[in-house]
Amino acid sequence: MRQAVHELAIDSPGQGLHEFTPAVRRWVSESGIATGLLTLFVRHTSCSLLIQENAAPAARRDLERWIAQIAPERGSYEHDDEGPDDMPAHLRAAVTATSLSIPVVDGVPVLGTWQGVFLFEHRHSPHRRRVALHLIGE
Repeated sequence: MRQAVHELAIDSPGQGLHEFTPAVRRWVSESGIATGLLTLFVRHTSCSLLIQENAAPAARRDLERWIAQIAPERGSYEHDDEGPDDMPAHLRAAVTATSLSIPVVDGVPVLGTWQGVFLFEHRHSPHRRRVALHLIGE
């Protein structure tokens, strides 16, 4: 059994879904591990990770609108240290995911035909987000 660890820096231009599947695929391929389990973990509290539709932009737009309805910026939140998108960003991250697990077979993450790995940025301003990758296998 072998392990590989890496950290991706993802520059998010602001709120929305930002795909980084190619960077994940490239790193898994370069790891030399053919069969295993990949874990991704975002090291922030105001963004999240999703496996989502990567072919139809309308699906992403609908998801972005839906999550905005669940945690609207016009709410009366106590925590607003960094502005009106601060607490809604934390709530949106809480109802999505901060980690993902993806099987790896033949040196490739096993994703469906239309699935991609996305950083879901919940803040308006640009951020550099860090995603830890851990692959265990052989």
